[in-house]
Amino acid sequence: MHHNRKQTIFIILSLLIVVPMGFLFKYYTGPAHQWLNNYGAAVFYEIFWCLFAFLFARSRAAIIQIPLWVFIITCILEFLQLWHPPLLEEIRVTLIGKWLLGTTFAWWDFPHYILGSVLGWFWIQQLQKIGYAKKS
Repeated sequence: MHHNRKQTIFIILSLLIVVPMGFLFKYYTGPAHQWLNNYGAAVFYEIFWCLFAFLFARSRAAIIQIPLWVFIITCILEFLQLWHPPLLEEIRVTLIGKWLLGTTFAWWDFPHYILGSVLGWFWIQQLQKIGYAKKS
């Protein structure tokens, strides 16, 4: 499938904004740092995965499917945090494993996953419009 170059550039620029913002929220130490570290970063986590998937799947159907699947997979990963087999524990002690799988189950993560998926949906919806804009 041929992808719009301008749209690809905007997706990459979006990722270059979302990734540092996610890390900023995750490691912020000022006022409200607990909420930003634990939940605000989760919003950016969802947006990141929506944008990343959209980089590869840009159909109109993908605009709905991507945020839905990102939310479902993230919820599965959240529930996996209740399970502590040796292999998962070995992965979770690494920095990347901690970032991708998380370490501690929290019900309060789910509303933030919804928020991030909705914002991710809105974001990729706007990026999709770039793909259909008339060429100048």
